Amino acid sequence: MNSLDLKNPIAIAQALVKCPSVTPNEGGALGFLSDALSKLGFDCTRLPFSETGTPDVDNLYAELKGTGEGKEKDRHLCFAGHTDVVPVGDVADWNHNPFAGKIDDIYLHGRGVADMKGGIAAFVAAVAEFTAEYPNNNGKISLLITGDEEGPAINGTKKMLKWLEGQDKIPSHCIVGEPTNPNYLGEMMKVGRRGSLNGVLSVNGTQGHVAYPHLADNPIPKLLKLLLVLEGLELDKGSEFFQPSNLEIVSIDVGNTATNVIPAKATAKFNIRFNDKHSGASLIKRIKKELQPTEINNYNLDINISGESFITEAKDLIEIIAQATKDITGNEPEQSTTGGTSDARFISQYCPVIEFGAIGKTMHKIDEKVKLEDLTNLSKIYKRLLELYFMPL
Repeated sequence: MNSLDLKNPIAIAQALVKCPSVTPNEGGALGFLSDALSKLGFDCTRLPFSETGTPDVDNLYAELKGTGEGKEKDRHLCFAGHTDVVPVGDVADWNHNPFAGKIDDIYLHGRGVADMKGGIAAFVAAVAEFTAEYPNNNGKISLLITGDEEGPAINGTKKMLKWLEGQDKIPSHCIVGEPTNPNYLGEMMKVGRRGSLNGVLSVNGTQGHVAYPHLADNPIPKLLKLLLVLEGLELDKGSEFFQPSNLEIVSIDVGNTATNVIPAKATAKFNIRFNDKHSGASLIKRIKKELQPTEINNYNLDINISGESFITEAKDLIEIIAQATKDITGNEPEQSTTGGTSDARFISQYCPVIEFGAIGKTMHKIDEKVKLEDLTNLSKIYKRLLELYFMPL
């Protein structure tokens, strides 16, 4: 750490990749970040959280108060991200050790470099550059770093936000450093996200021998009839900011390894990604209504809302990100709501939030990687963003 250049996003990203922080393990990543940010003057607080039935998770909140007294002194910009990564799969399938942080002439390789250790590294380097150039900057910069984004998302950002609220530290605006660009840097920012709902539909029957079906009650045909109802739903045709909502059946399971046994239970799982024409509660009500007319009544439905849809209306923040991106890359990022969910769904309940980060083409894949040039330019974008945010002309 002593010799690491904190203005170099490539070196920081490489150090983070070397931390095997597969959810829920911290892997040394938060410790590294805490040490690095402390050297930049941040006050760092580790926030471990627990809940019965879920793994314990460590998190980090770091805060740097500006020394200036200008009109922007009350502005608080937070960068949110996660150091936890998804499993690597079979290491033998990788061309480079996923936690070695291999650098060649073009890329930095490793698990999590795109999603999203590269984004965190770029922001840390941007802050190092910004504070060195503007030591009397106004306002407050913070980092909200969780170890639970790729996991259950219970002991991470959600609980950190409640802690921030209790400490009167809710930011004015937030940037989430998820890899938002599909193909090239500066292509896209996320100004909102669809909501997500997970459902489990199960039908109970009576186990029996396949040769004596009259002595059993097969739950599979009944489950299929219910699933056909769900599959036939047209939820909407999209809205001004969002693509159409969609329901996808993702699993059907009877737990039966025998070919001569009628199972006692059949279960299916489904997910709905929904736009701003719905809420989680309204969708639950509709699903229950659609299933009620069927002649099948011995089923159970369990639904969990993992996040509501949201759209950010902070035009000033959108304009700042767009201008910073254009200043560095010449590209004007599209304002999009596509893709899956992120911790922005929790942050949006507390303050305006925009997602902007690296290129996500290899995230969660074998041989995950990011171009060295993109890491450097992303850090430059973040630094320019800080300039525009705290020292507007």
